[in-house]
Amino acid sequence: MAGFLRRVGIGEERGTGFDKIVLETEAHQLPPPDIVVYENHTRLLIHAHKPFSKMSRAERQRACYLHACVRWVLHDYMTNSSLRERFAIDAKNSSMISRLLNETCKAGLIKESDDSTKGKFRRFLPYWA
Repeated sequence: MAGFLRRVGIGEERGTGFDKIVLETEAHQLPPPDIVVYENHTRLLIHAHKPFSKMSRAERQRACYLHACVRWVLHDYMTNSSLRERFAIDAKNSSMISRLLNETCKAGLIKESDDSTKGKFRRFLPYWA
């Protein structure tokens, strides 16, 4: 099936589709996609724009985790300022992002970099990095 879709110009057969979806949700500040894995297939649900204040705690943490993954793939670290930029949060509200980073660390989705400084210049990685 994948080969046929590639031949007709719909698919690519390289496995970069999910990366593209995550990068586009980041670029357009969308909530993270929902991923449901079934026995024979996977369903991905992409949501319309939702402001940070309307996202659930789980959505915020998944978005934070995916942001850390994107930054890792781009050979960079997630920081408070990069996550504020992702959510379009003003610098004066950085404490909201700090709380989210702490919650996401406690949930085990991200971790602090070994060479991270303490305080507002902390750098984060996905838990598996």
